[in-house]
Amino acid sequence: MEVKSIFDGIEDFELEKMLKCFEARKMTFKKDRTIVTNIINVKTVGIILSGTANMIRYDYNGNRSIIEKLETNSVFGEVFSRLGSDISVIATSDCEVLFIEYEHIIKRCKKGCSYHSTLTNNVLKLLSSKIVELNQRLEILSKRTIRDKLLSYFELLANDNPRRTFNLPFTYTDLADYLSVDRSAMMREIKNLKEEGFIKTNGRHISLMSY
Repeated sequence: MEVKSIFDGIEDFELEKMLKCFEARKMTFKKDRTIVTNIINVKTVGIILSGTANMIRYDYNGNRSIIEKLETNSVFGEVFSRLGSDISVIATSDCEVLFIEYEHIIKRCKKGCSYHSTLTNNVLKLLSSKIVELNQRLEILSKRTIRDKLLSYFELLANDNPRRTFNLPFTYTDLADYLSVDRSAMMREIKNLKEEGFIKTNGRHISLMSY
């Protein structure tokens, strides 16, 4: 069964006890504020309770890459990201984030709480999903041209909708950073794809046509 949240299968009354037991902390962040930096050295698991954020990395030349879009119930932390020490999480809207020390999740619960086992299983399943998502991203980035990267990403988003329509989860600027391409060149390619009948667009709403 697909796990959508780290808290799947945990009743509300158990969740309250668990958060106290784990000494969990809730924090709020305004849009564009940094939630964490140097994520590989952060010994907590973060859960987005509301809002959105981007996991980003800057290279030595200051170029930004977006590693992942984080939405409600998304999880981030060292265990979920072994992509380097220079990764940060930046709020893209006002956010509420729950932090749990990683140690509380992996250590054996002295009380033998049922929800602890459920939580651990959820973390493992979410980690498996992260690996699948990472492989999909690597597949997209391995494409040689901007056109192929765009079509590969659009195809991935369209797979969840029989009508093959979807809303981009990114702004076009962020999409360029996610695909690691120049924004101006990407926008030219999107224009070409529209003119050639591969896609239709209305703002960030895209319909993928047969090709």
